[in-house]
Amino acid sequence: MPYRICKMFEIESGHILSKHPDRCQFPHGHSRKVEIVLEADTLDDHQMVCDYQVIKETMRDYLDTFDHAMCINTAHPAYAPLKEAYGERLIPFEDEDPTSENMAHTIFRMCEEQLRRYLDNGNPLFPLRECVRLVRVRVWETSSSWAEYAADNDR
Repeated sequence: MPYRICKMFEIESGHILSKHPDRCQFPHGHSRKVEIVLEADTLDDHQMVCDYQVIKETMRDYLDTFDHAMCINTAHPAYAPLKEAYGERLIPFEDEDPTSENMAHTIFRMCEEQLRRYLDNGNPLFPLRECVRLVRVRVWETSSSWAEYAADNDR
């Protein structure tokens, strides 16, 4: 059984679910938690999978773009005027609704990319070994509801 670590981030963000049959089709917000889980079969020289700082350095700025932002399907009729009004605080989801499931997938893909970059250019104070794997990203929409995207979804 591998060793696992989890780093959690908290963000306030909104979304519009254009395909939803009820009230979620209207703009609304959530106090979200985003969990990022990494694993390795062995521990490093410091007896860690890696330092939590690695996850923080790789994902903090990206997740900050979601904080106090509105996520919206680019096919939604309000996308263009909202983009004009709110600029970078509007997060586009290309022809798909920004459900928690799609957010988890999007964040997972970015985390994979950022971890690869970190491996190439990382901070020597907080090393990342090639054997460390991204396991899953879980996005909490409420205190009782979450969606996740996991690495085994690609297999």
